[in-house]
Amino acid sequence: MTGLETITAISSIVVIDIVLGGDNAILIALASKDLLPEQRRKAMFWGVVGAILIRTLFTAVALYLLKVPLLQFAGGVLLVWIALKLLVEEKKIECKTGNSLVEAIKIIIVADVVMGIDNVIAIAGAAHGSIAMVIAGLIISVPIIVWGSTIILKLIEKHPLIVYVGAAVLAWTAGQMMVSDTLIIKYAGSSIPYFSMLIPFLTIVAVLGIGYYKNSKKCT
Repeated sequence: MTGLETITAISSIVVIDIVLGGDNAILIALASKDLLPEQRRKAMFWGVVGAILIRTLFTAVALYLLKVPLLQFAGGVLLVWIALKLLVEEKKIECKTGNSLVEAIKIIIVADVVMGIDNVIAIAGAAHGSIAMVIAGLIISVPIIVWGSTIILKLIEKHPLIVYVGAAVLAWTAGQMMVSDTLIIKYAGSSIPYFSMLIPFLTIVAVLGIGYYKNSKKCT
């Protein structure tokens, strides 16, 4: 993999994690809001560390599973659904509040794992089999999510186009996952011109088109 491809992959991971991680940032804030300031900082720090470690482990498992024929294609299809959900779903966030440092850390880690399944699938697809890229992307994106969550959420509310950009990155990643599956390459890759570029492009068009249509129907 070239330097440009590595930078592109890590950038995709960061964008995906930031766009999909807004709920997790709110969750962290809610879980630690009743603690004293010093304890709140510790809860956020250790909760984030625990979440990164567990999410890296889960993503490593996902990277291994995606090597199984047709599972990578299935992961791409699932990622298309996640991209559509990002665009059209109205999110409701419920989270317990921790009354102690240990309880808050536990709530942050457990809830992040539960809410982070979509992130794991998306990041595994964008990482092209490299756990080093996964770790690099998470190290960059998670602190941004946690400490810049207020700014990120305000920007998304003010500029909905950001969500569409994130959905486009997810859709491109989904398309790449589908065309990179070993069985798909074997039976379709050589028979369709520009297959590896065409499918990701059409996936972006489909996701953004359906998302825009469904959102426009909400407003009428």
